[in-house]
Amino acid sequence: MLRRRPRLGALLRLFTTSCRRSSLQPPQQPHLVPPPPVAKKVPFTVSAHGRSWSDPYHWMRDTSDPDLAALLAAENAYADAFVGSAGSGGLRSRLAAEMRARLPPSVATPPQAWGPWLYHQYVPEGKEYPVLSRKLRPTGLVGTLLDYLSGSEKEQVLLDWNEVAEKNGYVHIGSCRISPDHRFLAYTVDTSGGELFSLQVKDLQSEHVVFSSPDKGIVSLAWARNSESLFYTVCDETLRPNQVFCKKLQSDEPGFLVFTEKDVNCCVDITSTKDFKYVTVNSNTRTSSEEGFFLDLFSVFVIESDNVREGLWPIKKRVDKVQYFLEHHSGFFYILTNAPVNDIKTTTEGYYLARCFYAYFKIMTFPGSDCTIEDMDIFHDNLVLFLRRNGTPLFCSINMPIDVDVQEPKELDDLNPWFFPIPSNLCSIVSGSNNDFMSSTYRLVVSSPVIPDLTVDYDLRKRTFTILHQEEVTSLSANLGTVGLQPNVSSIQQNLQLVQNSQSWSDLSKLFSCERIEVKSHDGVLIPLVILYSREAHRHGESPGILYGYGAYGEDLDKSWCSERLSLLSRGWVLAFADVRGGGDLSWHLAGTKANKINSIQDFAACGMHLIKEGLVHQNRLCAIGCSAGGLLVGAAINMLPDLFSAAVLKVPFLDICNTMLDPTLPLTVLDYEEFGDPNFPAEFEAICSYSPYDNLSPGVCYPPVLVTASFNDTRFCPSKSILLQTTWIISIYLFHVITVCSCF
Repeated sequence: MLRRRPRLGALLRLFTTSCRRSSLQPPQQPHLVPPPPVAKKVPFTVSAHGRSWSDPYHWMRDTSDPDLAALLAAENAYADAFVGSAGSGGLRSRLAAEMRARLPPSVATPPQAWGPWLYHQYVPEGKEYPVLSRKLRPTGLVGTLLDYLSGSEKEQVLLDWNEVAEKNGYVHIGSCRISPDHRFLAYTVDTSGGELFSLQVKDLQSEHVVFSSPDKGIVSLAWARNSESLFYTVCDETLRPNQVFCKKLQSDEPGFLVFTEKDVNCCVDITSTKDFKYVTVNSNTRTSSEEGFFLDLFSVFVIESDNVREGLWPIKKRVDKVQYFLEHHSGFFYILTNAPVNDIKTTTEGYYLARCFYAYFKIMTFPGSDCTIEDMDIFHDNLVLFLRRNGTPLFCSINMPIDVDVQEPKELDDLNPWFFPIPSNLCSIVSGSNNDFMSSTYRLVVSSPVIPDLTVDYDLRKRTFTILHQEEVTSLSANLGTVGLQPNVSSIQQNLQLVQNSQSWSDLSKLFSCERIEVKSHDGVLIPLVILYSREAHRHGESPGILYGYGAYGEDLDKSWCSERLSLLSRGWVLAFADVRGGGDLSWHLAGTKANKINSIQDFAACGMHLIKEGLVHQNRLCAIGCSAGGLLVGAAINMLPDLFSAAVLKVPFLDICNTMLDPTLPLTVLDYEEFGDPNFPAEFEAICSYSPYDNLSPGVCYPPVLVTASFNDTRFCPSKSILLQTTWIISIYLFHVITVCSCF
């Protein structure tokens, strides 16, 4: 429900040249900072494929070891003293106060209608977490008066995350699902930091929890149409979602098993169709079989949500690297898929739209040679498609139902789409909750590095739009310009109905330059790079800079608005976002996986070198930031070119990839074979070893200073190995950089 997107904000401050210039002057030490702690070494030998190597920090796998706890405490104390010494001890507090001054005292999302209710979220003043609430929709003057007299116009708090956090010391809410009759709220919650979510169902009338699952590791939730049953997935010991259960709320019996996926290479996801008539069960393999596909296994099933005992209906057989996403409308299943066409076994050309009636599968439309379809949503009167053309996000609406007599696949233009007017091609666009199947309004949150978050409602019937809200930036409001909406299409202009009106939104492009260029990588492939800097504060050839990267799982970098960046931009920093191979659409993703992972690292390095070569960033003032799998990217690039970056921030990084992938008992390891390779095969093992950050540190090399953050209970990665890299790299500091990391809500 109406979630505000969590975003990573990072602020770095560079005070001196890098350590490779230390020969020009005596080494300087940070003010009042003690020497960094040194981890003990315990001999341990690892062997694979006839090779053996030493891993003296293997002992850190035992998180109950008191020596590890002592090391972590010492590392935290050292990091706190190191960062706290910046600017004679006051920089951190000054930056925090500066960033707080830009934020309004409270934050709220515009209410979104669903059925008889208006749902919204807000963060109360002085609180850290959001509150989910609702109130009845006005029904005219008489209805409003009756609501007021009965007290029903008052806001009802459904879930206050602050109360959960105060009770447990920490909270992470996973999924929230309101039942179709609006009586129940099902949500998953983690209070340990280990991302093992438990399930609770709250009766919104009595405000009591009516069901709390004894299982841990619950991921997906889906309601039955009658609101009497809730479906949910449960993980196995490796955190692979592999079972689907159904719980009848009015029964004292525990949830009963609906489906089990026995193949360890596959994970299960469930969702309700928009009309709640069906629950779809998606069980796709993420690894290749020997023949490339499984003849006797299905990857997509549906089940009548009100008739669970009838069992699941198989829709499509499993094919390697093929996915299906289903919605239901008037007896047809509309399917977004990249399934092979014309008996070709595999495809990497992206998704197309098909329709299924019982076993009759019919392709409806291909997106075109210059366009890809990334997602869809469905309503009673409209189908919404999320597309991308040359890196530009596009949304369009098609009237429903689509002609049932269509015999051949149509061009997208032939379906008379309406393309939503949006700002520049540097935008980040995220859908709102859009839960109401009968609605004719579609909500988007539109943002960019120079456009504070906009909430926009598009009327699919009238083909108009309304700007509901834009995030306030208090310290810059007087300097904002305005930019009108422009439709972001060219080749399908002939069927586009343009919106003519005077609405506009605030834009910071007069203050900050934001452009998308392409950088040639090691093999000649052009890599998208978005560059952001202050037109006033930037100094050619002198400015410091940060290069952001991720490059895995087909995910794009988040380039939405983040007010914390203003503290960097106003000081002359350049911020650059490298969309390296491994992220993006299917073909771009595959070009950065397994043996091709080296492409991601080379792409990132090429973007960094371009910033320096073109004088956008000083050669000794380029820093890097990577989160999760992006930490692997940055760590490998630092090993490859230790002189390229002068500092780095690694947030919960994946650094010890070789040891991790060699241990199939660790959470998610087997599922990651498709992304990084299976080290049981010698060729893939060698590829992983060639770039593994932990295994490619070179003695005597002067590495840049690195700030590593990790969670002790992180189920994905071993925090101890993150600490090892932090220790190894920080020891090499002669002159210091100060790195401050802040998270923004």
